Amino acid sequence: MRPMFSEGDEQRITEAIARAEKATSGEIVAVVAAASSSYLYAPFLWASVVALLVPWPLILWTWWPAAWIYLAQVAAFAVVLGATLPRPVRYWIVPGSIKRARAHRRAIEQFVAQNLHTTSGRTGVLIFLSLAERHAEIVADAAIEARVAAGTWQDIVTRLTAQFTAGRHTDGFVAAIEEVGGHLAQHFPPGSCDANELPDHLIVLDVD
Repeated sequence: MRPMFSEGDEQRITEAIARAEKATSGEIVAVVAAASSSYLYAPFLWASVVALLVPWPLILWTWWPAAWIYLAQVAAFAVVLGATLPRPVRYWIVPGSIKRARAHRRAIEQFVAQNLHTTSGRTGVLIFLSLAERHAEIVADAAIEARVAAGTWQDIVTRLTAQFTAGRHTDGFVAAIEEVGGHLAQHFPPGSCDANELPDHLIVLDVD
């Protein structure tokens, strides 16, 4: 992934998380992924479908020998595979519903991988963004979900994605962190034994 955040940008995000966590016993983790899947299967799937369809019109409407039809089938597979194999094309040919499902799964995986489910008060919150899928999501642990009103996270996500679309990546993350921190501070004020259990810096993931 082309570097989207400079050292200064990452420092701003780190400071925003640290600032937000001073006002709450909750934990915030910010993760950005280049993509939630490589989607390598997609070019092969499309190439196979086209290659399977190619022989039928040749069989029905031409007198081509079987060897020629087979070569046409192989050529069609190679052309479609070559055309759809580049990463941007792969992301374009995969249906949006599949990309959203993959990004959601990656968000849940990161919630577990970053140990947000292990915080002492079950007050971990993940702010997750997957760039290739243009998908953002906030995943909160059980104690938070029980108190925060429905639709709250989606409103923050909508503003975050709007900032990314406008090219204000760092501003978007900082604003989302501040909003999440505000809700955590309201429902989970600092306790007597607060500990910074999870990393404050932005976690950047490459494609698997």
